[in-house]
Amino acid sequence: MSNIYEIAKKTKLSPSTVARALSGRGYCSQKARELVLKTAKEMNYVPSQAAKTLRSNITNKILLCIPDIYNPFYFRMIQGVSDVCEKYRYRTILVSSNHCAEKEMQTVDSMREKYADGLIMVSFNFTEPLVERIKRCAVPVVLTNFFEDYSEKSNFDCVYVDHIKATYLAANHLIRRGHRDVVFVGGSREEQTGRERLSGYIKALEANGLSFREEYFLTADFRRGLARDRFREFLESGRPVSAVVTANDLMGVGVADVCHEKGLRIPADLSLVTLDNTDFCTCVYPNLTSVDMKQETIGAMAAELLFERIRGHREFRKSLLIEPELICRESVIDYK
Repeated sequence: MSNIYEIAKKTKLSPSTVARALSGRGYCSQKARELVLKTAKEMNYVPSQAAKTLRSNITNKILLCIPDIYNPFYFRMIQGVSDVCEKYRYRTILVSSNHCAEKEMQTVDSMREKYADGLIMVSFNFTEPLVERIKRCAVPVVLTNFFEDYSEKSNFDCVYVDHIKATYLAANHLIRRGHRDVVFVGGSREEQTGRERLSGYIKALEANGLSFREEYFLTADFRRGLARDRFREFLESGRPVSAVVTANDLMGVGVADVCHEKGLRIPADLSLVTLDNTDFCTCVYPNLTSVDMKQETIGAMAAELLFERIRGHREFRKSLLIEPELICRESVIDYK
């Protein structure tokens, strides 16, 4: 791979003239520019990204940090971010924190070295320590959960779906269809997303005159295998159940696994509603009723907010709330 000095030697022009011709900045005669570009192509010249970044302080990259690279919830979000970045001729760099708070901190800290021009941060739990690190970040950041901040100027925005409403829609749909013994399979209540999704389930119970029962809340950390284990244990306890809400599709598939194992039919013996509405919902039989969490919209809007700051130098904070949508399919019937 050639450099500007080799091109200068072959064209018998000065390195500064070659640099101006390649960058398009500064004076360079049309004849010299044509010669340099022709020679650069012949010599397979590729400009150094590191050098361009040093000169302009622009990397043309966006970092997207997600908690779990195996979770299909993030596929559409990645698509939304990538589509917007492509429009602005930026590249998307994907990082997985593996649901680890320390790795999230490390990702934020790495931005001090200007690895990218902006960061989209997806986390189950935006704690005060994490947000304080984000506030010291050298680039604009978008969080995909809500975090209140009263600073006059802030370097981060929020784009988020209403998690409370999402589980409310799911649980309320089942209760209105006559179900009273409704299990909720969710994440840890110690984390923001887990708490919010549990809160929506409890609100739906209360709105319909039902009480929350601790034993009907199964913590499965948003994972299929753990949901399978927890629901199997619940069934073997002998407690009555006619319906289940799971806080994501992966856990819903875990519940369906146990139903198949135990000879229970969905929805004849057990109605099931999930959250996320990923492709899993239409890849199992029967197709699952699910709450669409608008992942692609979140990704696209998050990227657009970053470019408002990167290109437009906006300093004031924006928080955008997205409404979830219940998608009814074949996994729910009336309880008789």
